[in-house]
Amino acid sequence: MTRTPWTGPHPLLLASTSPTRRLLLESAALPVETASPDVDERALEAQSAGLSPPDLALTLARAKAESVAARFPGRLVIGADQVLACDGTVFHKPADAAAARAQLARLSGRSHALHSAVVLAGAVEDAFVETARLTLRPLDDRAIAAYVDCAGEDRVRASVGGYQLEGPGIHLFESVAGDHSTVLGLPLLPLLARLRVAGLLAF
Repeated sequence: MTRTPWTGPHPLLLASTSPTRRLLLESAALPVETASPDVDERALEAQSAGLSPPDLALTLARAKAESVAARFPGRLVIGADQVLACDGTVFHKPADAAAARAQLARLSGRSHALHSAVVLAGAVEDAFVETARLTLRPLDDRAIAAYVDCAGEDRVRASVGGYQLEGPGIHLFESVAGDHSTVLGLPLLPLLARLRVAGLLAF
């Protein structure tokens, strides 16, 4: 039988189908189920014009959490979203390999911020944003093409900015300032702190 510090009556409900976020929770020995939120992220972003990148991440995370919480009353729902901002421009997941190459060319040799927002809804209400700052090495077209070919189109399309730090994307970086789980889109340390305050963890 798997041991867990979780003391809640039901598993955590993650308002996301992200395998990375689910794996982060499972790696912390927390029971987790997932449910896909009914949220049009790009439409919501258009309605939220003028928000700062951290506030935009919170708005998106809140919409996801509330969408799932409405369908599962009484459950503790975690909504999460991540916004990549570089010099005032917000980046999204690239549509294809060509878009990934273009994004990486724009990020090459520059620093950007990853704002990772978490909203708890349902049994516990809370919200926070953590930010990591990353700097890509200067990359020429050949290096970018080689990376995209190595990572594969599915992987570069799955991540905002066109990279996954937990995979071949680590080769692209000069420096990373911030917690690893924040980079991956679910800041675990502040999340666990809130769960402890709520009396839902054994230690």
